[in-house]
Amino acid sequence: MVVRENYENKLQELKDKIIEMNRLTVSSFEKAFTAFKTQDIELALKVIEEDTAIDNLEAEINQFVVWLMVKEQPVARDLRGIIGALKISSDIERIADFAVNIAKSTIKIGNSKSLLSMTNIEEMKEISIIMLQKAVQAFLDENMMLAKEVASLDDQVDEYYGETYKRITSYLSEHPEETNQLVQLLFINRYLERTADHITNIAESAAYLIKGRIYDLNS
Repeated sequence: MVVRENYENKLQELKDKIIEMNRLTVSSFEKAFTAFKTQDIELALKVIEEDTAIDNLEAEINQFVVWLMVKEQPVARDLRGIIGALKISSDIERIADFAVNIAKSTIKIGNSKSLLSMTNIEEMKEISIIMLQKAVQAFLDENMMLAKEVASLDDQVDEYYGETYKRITSYLSEHPEETNQLVQLLFINRYLERTADHITNIAESAAYLIKGRIYDLNS
């Protein structure tokens, strides 16, 4: 029993690392978007600088997973959970990279008069944060209903992405003088769409843990 208890403690330690990585990534995303909305270059630079902590935590999780698999040789559900944590840490790291990319776009836009209001970018960001919290919780709680909710929200992000793309490209054809900012808005629109895709991957990792098979939530 003591051996199993120690093993359970190690699994919880792995989950705690995922929770911390997710917390840092949500914080990075919020800061990046605040910098973008307020055109705060200093805050954008801070987002880029702080990304190292998230990268380091992903590397720590990778090493911890390798150690856990070699030492404990997990099987069945435990193995799925450990593999899921490994995949999720990779997806969270990519999401944090998109926060950095938004910060970089903010710097490139500079102090130009913001055209954010013509887009659905703010709505996409809000949905993405909700998705990320639900997806990670679905994994931690093994909650299939939460995982399916993530897929539904992903459809909303895809809709907003398409609408925003059309608006920006249409406006660009009439206002070529705004090319720099509009191109960066197109990039941010894409970053958020890809963010939602990676969050859906996290929900699918949760579904894999729960169902024991590869699960396509978009099918």
